[in-house]
Amino acid sequence: MIRVGIVGGTGYTGVELLRILSLHPMARIVAVTSRADAGKALPEVYPSLRHLSELSFVEPDATNLADCDAVFFATPNGTAMRMAGELLDKGIKVIDLSADFRIKDVAEWEKWYGMPHAAPELVAEAVYGLPEINRESIKGARLIACPGCYPTAVQLGFWPLLQAGLIDGGQLIADVKSGVSGAGRKAELATLMSECGESFKAYNAGGHRHLPEIRQGLARAAGGPVGLTFVPHLTPMIRGIHATLYARLTGAVDALAVFNEFYRDEAFVDVLPEGAHADTRHVRGGNYCHIAVHRPRGGDTLVVLSVIDNLVKGASGQAVQAMNIMFGLAEDAGLRTVALYP
Repeated sequence: MIRVGIVGGTGYTGVELLRILSLHPMARIVAVTSRADAGKALPEVYPSLRHLSELSFVEPDATNLADCDAVFFATPNGTAMRMAGELLDKGIKVIDLSADFRIKDVAEWEKWYGMPHAAPELVAEAVYGLPEINRESIKGARLIACPGCYPTAVQLGFWPLLQAGLIDGGQLIADVKSGVSGAGRKAELATLMSECGESFKAYNAGGHRHLPEIRQGLARAAGGPVGLTFVPHLTPMIRGIHATLYARLTGAVDALAVFNEFYRDEAFVDVLPEGAHADTRHVRGGNYCHIAVHRPRGGDTLVVLSVIDNLVKGASGQAVQAMNIMFGLAEDAGLRTVALYP
């Protein structure tokens, strides 16, 4: 049984980890931290956990995590990098859901995240936790940098085509929509119901901080730099990422066959039949990515639709998937669920 700790158990990704790990057949939660709710029983804060846990929140201190085999960081950017080293020195594996270790160029990370990096010596060691691409590296990792939700949907949609050299990597477009839970569990004007309900908008069109992470991954797939236009949008729903991806084909190809072959053995990526349209409601609550491929009017522009639940495959579910791989468990342990419908 894997003993796990969660740092930041009261944000949306932290609560999602609690939901998934509470029912995991080979994991036991032994510590959950929260500064604001330290001392409170988990079911007092989240009644959905009644009868599933008798733990209470504790302060986020390494001594409270000493009995763990693995610790998840469901924290804002800048927290994991200050605690990871101490936990790793104790032989505890670290799975970070924030952006602290995702970008290999530390100077680039500091530019986009606006703070000095507290553990640059760990960045090179961190394994990017996209299982469909980095499964073998994850197996031997001590430190996992879980991908962001936008980067997960975009990379899974573009990767097979770039790796095979079937599209022009210099002219990629990612038009991506997210539910408001992607902004985190905080009181903020832009995510108030009266502000985002009955509305739809783009934001950070000039440059979102997930852009360098996506470019880094796609450049690896392409074997060289890529040109990417990435525009995120906020939609009036709670969960979900819908990525509409555009690329110019460089030759004749059966793109659907390429995707089917690339993801043939993947438990959590489902390539939909010809003519289908991916829909966020069909992955809501599950650790799945649905991909649909279209070639409008037989032209040279390929349209890929990639959808995930931002809190599951885009965060906590993918983190648990990585944990399963790290500890040699069945990759789908604790994650075989059916999407919530309607």
